Amino acid sequence: MAAEIHPRPQTRKPVLLSKIEGFQDVVNTAVIIPKEDGVISVSQDRTIRVWLKRDSGQYWPSVFHTMPARRFSYQEFVLSEDYNQMTPARTYQAHQVGVTVVLFVLEMEWVLSTGQDKSFTWHCSESGQQLGIYRTTAWVSGLQFDVETRHAFVGDHSGQVTILKLEQDNCSLVTTFKGHTGNVTALCWDPVQRVLFSGSSDHSIIMWDIGGRKGTAIELQGHNDKVQGLCYAPHTRQLISCGSDGGIVIWNMDVTRQETPEWLDSDSCQKCEQPFFWNFKQMWDSKKIGLRQHHCRKCGQAVCGKCSSKRSTIPLMGFEFEVRVCDSCHGSITDEERAPTATFHDSKHSIIHMQYEPTRGWLLTSGTDKIIKASTCSHSIELRISAEPELRIMCLWKTFRSLSMGSFILWRKNSRIS
Repeated sequence: MAAEIHPRPQTRKPVLLSKIEGFQDVVNTAVIIPKEDGVISVSQDRTIRVWLKRDSGQYWPSVFHTMPARRFSYQEFVLSEDYNQMTPARTYQAHQVGVTVVLFVLEMEWVLSTGQDKSFTWHCSESGQQLGIYRTTAWVSGLQFDVETRHAFVGDHSGQVTILKLEQDNCSLVTTFKGHTGNVTALCWDPVQRVLFSGSSDHSIIMWDIGGRKGTAIELQGHNDKVQGLCYAPHTRQLISCGSDGGIVIWNMDVTRQETPEWLDSDSCQKCEQPFFWNFKQMWDSKKIGLRQHHCRKCGQAVCGKCSSKRSTIPLMGFEFEVRVCDSCHGSITDEERAPTATFHDSKHSIIHMQYEPTRGWLLTSGTDKIIKASTCSHSIELRISAEPELRIMCLWKTFRSLSMGSFILWRKNSRIS
């Protein structure tokens, strides 16, 4: 029975609003300042810069700070109300080698971080005290946190995702799961649907149904290169992903998706029964040359090339590009099942980092071309944010392969979204 397709929200093509240029080095991270026409960037030249939009419509630098070289720590800064002064507030000595990810949890007043020393730590943002540490099997490249359950989701370079239960001064291992053949490059958590999205260097995205407790894992295949960033828009139920090839994909997640089948093992084609090339006995008995084995992406059966000569998209299984299917499955796939569930867009630069700001529907990308691009790609919704006496930045510094890179997170102290 075909899966039901719900009406999907209107998707608008990302429209470029402005560019920020003039960087001396590659921009590793850039974020939009909440409720302001401003952007904060961190570059490989160790500079943190605040950019404000002027009357001309162009972004101009307001203030910058240079991070110290080869510091395996992250720093907290306070920005003045006019964004013309950046004051260091605290330095967190969290790791022995480069820091890879920093995440601030406002509700808990925790700062979570991971490093190339294969450790995951969390600190109290009020006192700066380290609360706990957990050793991972590989250095971590993705980190998300669920406030309700206090679960930390840690993705590493082995392709594994680890779920930890955090307490004030200790943590416990909940479970681990692995579905990628490459390293995890990005994680995104939807606390409403209780779904975790993971992107990888193997070009794939996996949607893990954590809340359903059934172990469901849905694959999304829509990139031709490494997945660099993931963002989720809960009000439209759309997943936004970007790749190092410059591709931006907007996925409609308001559909009933299907798991891809497991590939079956067989010594002969499960359609025509011709032997595969390692089945010497059947080859000898039938006096036939063995064939190469393939698999149908829809049913998972082991088939030969002649019985799987057709190609088709299967969007509800996550295959937005044409893939190999057996002849019988090709005939059973309806036009409705071939209807795309994602739109594809070219950012025209190799993306390193992406941020989606749902309040205004802005998409910010930074690339290897030393340019930040601000685009609008979705209908915005209105959020109310309470009094915000000061803006704080958490900035990390990391060194990898003798190349210095910076990244940061941003929040407004004592703010709550209602």
